[in-house]
Amino acid sequence: MALRLHPPLAVHAGDWLKTEVVEPHGITVKALAEHLGVSRQGLSDLLNGHGGLSPDMALRFEKAFGIKADTLLRMQLAYDLALLREHQDDIKVERVAQAA
Repeated sequence: MALRLHPPLAVHAGDWLKTEVVEPHGITVKALAEHLGVSRQGLSDLLNGHGGLSPDMALRFEKAFGIKADTLLRMQLAYDLALLREHQDDIKVERVAQAA
């Protein structure tokens, strides 16, 4: 039986990065975007929860702050899946019947 994360416990990776990593380092979004080699708007979207964390961005954070990209990507996946589960009844797919 798989454990299911309660939706309110799922945290957007960008929100977490903003409060637990970026803000404590006292670096601006503009300065961090330049350091990471990404656009300021893209980084801002991520940190404000308006965009998802890509593998590329996760690796950049790993290189810059030592946080494992795998961990960040699992966090983002858990968040995305929790959001999707809130609307899973809207997805009309039936189980495939097993062949005889």
